[in-house]
Amino acid sequence: SSVPESCPGTESENAGKASMCAGCPNQKICASGIKGPDPDVEKVRERMKHIKHKILVLSGKGGVGKSTFSTQLSRALAFDDQEVGLLDIDICGPSIPKMTGVEGQQVHMSNDGWTPVYVEENLAVMSIAFMLDSPDEAVIWRGPKKNGLIKQFLKDVNWSEIDYLVVDTPPGTSDEHLSIVQYLSATGIDGAVIVTTPQEVALLDVRKEINFCKKVHVKVLGVVENMSGFVCPNCKNETQIFAPTTGGAQAMAKEMDVPFLGSLPIDPQLARCCDQGLNFFEECPKSPAVLSLNSIIDQIRNSVEKR
Repeated sequence: SSVPESCPGTESENAGKASMCAGCPNQKICASGIKGPDPDVEKVRERMKHIKHKILVLSGKGGVGKSTFSTQLSRALAFDDQEVGLLDIDICGPSIPKMTGVEGQQVHMSNDGWTPVYVEENLAVMSIAFMLDSPDEAVIWRGPKKNGLIKQFLKDVNWSEIDYLVVDTPPGTSDEHLSIVQYLSATGIDGAVIVTTPQEVALLDVRKEINFCKKVHVKVLGVVENMSGFVCPNCKNETQIFAPTTGGAQAMAKEMDVPFLGSLPIDPQLARCCDQGLNFFEECPKSPAVLSLNSIIDQIRNSVEKR
């Protein structure tokens, strides 16, 4: 079943309890959400006031490249002399530390809160992965405990004054997404970038994510189609490995009246850089994927900074 048109909204006192909520897949989540004044909201607002722009990276589907795109977006912004924070709220599948080359590092605490792990002087990362004894350790948590950690990330991490906070999220429209939106809404979210792949089985869930953004009043900065064709490094011919059977992300974006930011080709070098924690922009500056990434990120910056 789908979210009802008459949804009272996630912040309503009737969220998850009203008669129109019956049958909604998010009913239990909304009913157990934050109700009334939360004293930590002011702490989050105080911490976030030092951050100019906040961008969520979302997708209804898993495995489409959210973490890869979040990493490349953060790297590109940092390369352009921006102060950047990258927050990984994929509690059960944190991959940002691996992709940024800081796996195995630890978070330090001080009187000013948790100190994030620095990839570069102007690129900091926070993830639950830094708190696990082993990278193979499973995080088996219910929603309330996940929500508690996300709130702690927002109110206790000392990012200092930064230009961008990029938030990498898990797939879906569930606990983590509701928590990050509810806590950041008071401080202003610049918008969300939606990542998908060309095939309809991915677009099916991505449409739900776009509707989630509309429902919770988060601006969709645009849609990125990842794994969009493979460019042969030798002959330069492009092959559509994941065929866009229903028109791909561009057709979907037009249908749902949201911007289409562009397509990213499959590049084995990008996968290698993520596995090894290397900077793709420095390792492969002439890759077609780098050109596409730069174009997409320029559009995101223009959209965010003109507000």
